[in-house]
Amino acid sequence: MHLAYPVVLSALLFCTGLYGVLARRNAILVLMSVELMLNAVNLNLVAFDVWLSKAAAETLHSGQALALFTIAIAAAEIGIGLAIVLAVHRNRGTSDIDRLRDTAEGHASDGPDSGDLAAEKAEATA
Repeated sequence: MHLAYPVVLSALLFCTGLYGVLARRNAILVLMSVELMLNAVNLNLVAFDVWLSKAAAETLHSGQALALFTIAIAAAEIGIGLAIVLAVHRNRGTSDIDRLRDTAEGHASDGPDSGDLAAEKAEATA
């Protein structure tokens, strides 16, 4: 098999994941898109490992070892990410990323001068 097939498939998977990260608003779908991007990288690692092992006399399989390391890191990332998303969903009632911009509690306005209003209120009460 030629090297171009897995590389093109990997590029398509990565672009699909990148679109999902940039266009989605749900945090769980963003995490799934990041996983898709990591799997595209894993496909490239294994494909280039097979391609380079055919050219070299010794086979170290370093690409496959890196792919296993990436899978382990991705599993930890998705576990922590889902725990954070579930905790935020319990507290806020939504996992919409646009609504979760303001993570500090007690901020009522999203405007750029909300800090100026808070300073003016503090001066008025003092």
